[in-house]
Amino acid sequence: MRILLIEDDAETAVYVMQGLHESGHSIATARDGRDGLFQATGQDWDLLIVDRMLPGLDGMTLVRTLRTGGIETPVLFLTTLGGIDDRVNGLNAGADDYLVKPFAFSELAARVAALGRRPRRTATDTTLQVADLEMDLLARSVQRAGRSIELQPREFRLLEFLMRHAGQVVTRTMLLEQVWDFHFDPHTNVVESHISRLRGKIDKTHDTALIHTVRGAGYCLRESA
Repeated sequence: MRILLIEDDAETAVYVMQGLHESGHSIATARDGRDGLFQATGQDWDLLIVDRMLPGLDGMTLVRTLRTGGIETPVLFLTTLGGIDDRVNGLNAGADDYLVKPFAFSELAARVAALGRRPRRTATDTTLQVADLEMDLLARSVQRAGRSIELQPREFRLLEFLMRHAGQVVTRTMLLEQVWDFHFDPHTNVVESHISRLRGKIDKTHDTALIHTVRGAGYCLRESA
């Protein structure tokens, strides 16, 4: 297998590299998140082994960026964060497996082999469209009726979630978990304020509103009211 190891700890990287080479795999390394993302998107890999705590770009953001861009290469997280919530968050971010440090190489080798036996997932579309609203996931750009719309990173993520669930009602709790990674209620109006700003950019200059409030339930992105 062609494996990319994204790990900033030199001792761990050498340990994993040596073991995987001896197991017959071809392995390359990156020592920070940004280089890892560059290599992960620039070549075809059979597996990515990613540390969650990386300089430059953390592992969770790296994996989310890959998945958003339609790259479905299997990902195995290596991390010292071993709590249930940590594992759930890692898997929800798009990882396929999760191994807590310190670990035995035999277990890592078994997990690598298991991921190698899984069928490759097909790539997802790199564009989303609802009515005249279009989002390019690779270019990280949005336009409506041909006019470019500038969004902040959190606004982009919020709109992406709404577009992926177009026609469905999404609750405040769903948005807090999936867009802000909050698994508790912060008792702030963070969702409401971001929805308001997003409406100002998406709907304000158009006759047809796309972002709708479903009273007592949540929000829905759809063409009709």
